[in-house]
Amino acid sequence: MPDREVATLAGGCFWCLEAVYEQLRGVEKVVSGYAGGSVPNPDYHSVCTGRTGHAEVVQVTFDPAEVSYREILEVFFTIHDPTTPNRQGADVGTQYRSAVFTHSPEQEQTAREVIQDLEAEGVWENPIVTQIEPLAQFYAAEDYHQHYFARNPGQGYCQVVIAPKVARFRQKYLSRLQSA
Repeated sequence: MPDREVATLAGGCFWCLEAVYEQLRGVEKVVSGYAGGSVPNPDYHSVCTGRTGHAEVVQVTFDPAEVSYREILEVFFTIHDPTTPNRQGADVGTQYRSAVFTHSPEQEQTAREVIQDLEAEGVWENPIVTQIEPLAQFYAAEDYHQHYFARNPGQGYCQVVIAPKVARFRQKYLSRLQSA
């Protein structure tokens, strides 16, 4: 895809992030996966142990003419809690940390600026602990993790955790949703 950018983001469960970004205008592809660890070719069960060092991430391919990297990050910081180290709600462990895995020095600079702006605005009561680091390697998660919310809307976790996040996103970013 010419003139496309990629963002790799960790904000707790990848199913939640994927469900949101799949609805954002300008996003062309979202792949759930793993990044930030030291074990090659990790699988879900090994990542869940917390011993591989990987975080659950989404890799978002987007058209910067439709949505900027800054806007991708602004959505990111509204759909998860970036102030809790290694935790999102009931999900606890390094695999659920908040992190931005950058693809370029420009992405790193933008991520630092967005965090600085959010802290200056006092959006969060506690300090933002989101890690920013260059992406070393991305591993796509197993097929059954892809488009999880869309394929399993009646599943308990989807109804209790993901659906409310998607609803808040849709309300806040109504004008930025992809057309049906």
